[in-house]
Amino acid sequence: MKKVITYGSFDLFHEGHYRILERAKALGDYLIVGVTTEHFDRQRGKLNLVDSIMTRIENVRHTGFADEIIVEDHVGQKVEDVQKYGIDTFVLGSDWEGKFDYLKKYCNVVYLERTPNISSTFLRHDRMRLIKLGIVGTGRIAIRFIDETKYVSGVEAVAAYNPDEISLSNFAVNYPVLTFSDYFDEFLNEIDAVYIASPNETHADYVRKAILADKHVLCEKPMTFTYDEAVEMYGLAHDHGVVLMEGIRAAYLPGFQQLLTVATNGSIGDICDIDACFTRIGGKNTREMSDVKYGGAFMEYGSYTMLPIFKLFGTEYEDIRIDSILGEGGIDRFTRVQFLYKDRMATSKTGAGVKSEGQLVISGTEGYIIAQSPWWLIQSFDVRYEDPDKVDHYDSPFIGGSGFRYEIAEFLGKINKTSGTDYKLTSQESIAMAKVVEKFMGIRRQQQGW
Repeated sequence: MKKVITYGSFDLFHEGHYRILERAKALGDYLIVGVTTEHFDRQRGKLNLVDSIMTRIENVRHTGFADEIIVEDHVGQKVEDVQKYGIDTFVLGSDWEGKFDYLKKYCNVVYLERTPNISSTFLRHDRMRLIKLGIVGTGRIAIRFIDETKYVSGVEAVAAYNPDEISLSNFAVNYPVLTFSDYFDEFLNEIDAVYIASPNETHADYVRKAILADKHVLCEKPMTFTYDEAVEMYGLAHDHGVVLMEGIRAAYLPGFQQLLTVATNGSIGDICDIDACFTRIGGKNTREMSDVKYGGAFMEYGSYTMLPIFKLFGTEYEDIRIDSILGEGGIDRFTRVQFLYKDRMATSKTGAGVKSEGQLVISGTEGYIIAQSPWWLIQSFDVRYEDPDKVDHYDSPFIGGSGFRYEIAEFLGKINKTSGTDYKLTSQESIAMAKVVEKFMGIRRQQQGW
């Protein structure tokens, strides 16, 4: 008897799960299916689980493919199970390609290609449904983003759009999705929601078209270059009953939310100053280092540095000043934006090709908070006081290297109306950032003469 084993959460059971089990069963005579517990899923960074483990087990059982169902609840169990049950073939989807090659010393390892554009028809009826996600742009950010979608229950990346056929083809080699280099409307017809990670100057047009097609939108920053356009976009989203969210990852990380709580609970007294710095030396051909019109330091990183300022001081500043150090072609290598509030001030510093200590420092009358670089991927911070021996340390780690899964989970929660009040990044804060971007772009046009 040839034994096959596979594992999964099988949350919000859908046709894709059904097909994996069907194909796994066809590889042998006896199929064992491991269903993960909620606790183990949280440990490995799986977010947004909806179904209980009993519901998930029953959905697997109802397919008729599983000869035996077991529960996976700890790290290392796969090795134990393969040996315990005398497994001949270990099977998982191709999105885990290579991750379980260490099992090859015990059995055959097969990664099944995922079928693009799986149906959203469920084997049971529920208020939740699988969200079919399309990705616009297939560069470095899109690659990191799609790798994280598999850790968020209830969403499946099924399509990609890019007018650059070479980039699109390279992307499709590793990700089995439907691809479109023409006919954006056809791409939209295949999806429920879209993630936009195309060049900065294309964001607004893609956002508008997606909203008008009644698709939910998660857009990389900056979403627009003008205040009026930002207002228009959020108004359109409201009128069409869809979610519009700007992708500033730091806003959705648990550590950043904890930092905001500590900053406002009185621990450091009255906050007087915020200094947020984000710098990076990238490759010469990267957008931030080479795109004279729409790249540069502030366009790439300014949304991050404005985030803590607007979260803690609000969007109604009294005055603003923007100064840049320019590089070749007039691109900003380093930009400082100074915000003046009543009795408070804040500074945003961004650098591309210029390196500084990328800290976030929040200064108060009783102490200060310091989050070390990279604070935009915050996992810990300190509260320090006049007494140098008194330091309060906070740890708030997140799982996964990029933090995208928390942003995706928030987006999905808004679509399904399970995330509560919109507070992590409000439309008003996003619009206020667009207003600063508009002022910056006005200065850039004058400097470059276009």
